[in-house]
Amino acid sequence: MEGKLLVISGLSAAGKGTIAKELVNRFDNFVLSVSATTREKRGNEVDGKDYFFISKEKFDEMIDKNEFLEYAKYVNNYYGTPKKYVEDKIREGKNVILEIEMQGALQVKKIYEKAVLVFFLPKDAKTQRERLINRKRETIEQIEERISQAVVDAEYAIHYDYVLVNENLEDSIKDMQEIVEDKYDKTKNKTALNILEKIVKDIKGE
Repeated sequence: MEGKLLVISGLSAAGKGTIAKELVNRFDNFVLSVSATTREKRGNEVDGKDYFFISKEKFDEMIDKNEFLEYAKYVNNYYGTPKKYVEDKIREGKNVILEIEMQGALQVKKIYEKAVLVFFLPKDAKTQRERLINRKRETIEQIEERISQAVVDAEYAIHYDYVLVNENLEDSIKDMQEIVEDKYDKTKNKTALNILEKIVKDIKGE
């Protein structure tokens, strides 16, 4: 049986990366998508595992041959999701997880209609702020920028197949399994979207 392409996005500090890693670590039928990039390999990075490291010429050639599900330029380097890797894994029965920003996710959906788009959010604005602060990765100014960006990002949620509130990791893992098995109750999207609306209002101070 074929697997699914699960494209996950969401608000900052929604826990997308943690959920993706847990699914891959716990279950054999989940794998992370591997992107191609034109940037130099760093430290202990492994070609074909962390990224497919390719030349700019090869990247351009792949664009011309329509071999990417999506691609973008970031800080003078190109990043893209190769179709072949994703399609090969799906044929093997693997559920491929692609963690990506919203515009890229909608681009993937246009090219690969069977892609399942999942949008994650924290349970409230307070939780989002606490998670961002506790990660200790950014300055307060950068954290405020991420929180403000949530207002923009939230507008994309209605285009996703599923909107999930990541309040508890185990529940989110179960939700993702149910989505893969076509057992998740989509009517829960309405509740999640109401929570998202409340988060946006709190960020705006309304």
